[in-house]
Amino acid sequence: MLTLTPHEIAELTGYTQPSRQLAELRRQGFYRARRNVLGNVVLERGHYDAVVAGRDLPPPLTPQLRQPRLRPA
Repeated sequence: MLTLTPHEIAELTGYTQPSRQLAELRRQGFYRARRNVLGNVVLERGHYDAVVAGRDLPPPLTPQLRQPRLRPA
C-alpha cells in the first residue's frame, strides 16, 4: 500500500498537528484518511488520486435511528 508522505500531508492540509490534518482531509473529501497506531495520519495514494480525479465519492450518509424513550406512567 502506497501512502502520502508526512510532508505531502502537511502541504495538502496546511497543518502539522495530526488531528487538524485529519479534520482537513475529511473536509476535502478524503473519507478514507485515518490515523495509525502511532498517531500519524495515513492517506493512501490511490484514494488521493481517485478523489482528486473525481472518481471516488464518499458513501452516502444514512440516518441512525434510536428507539423512542417511553416516559414512566
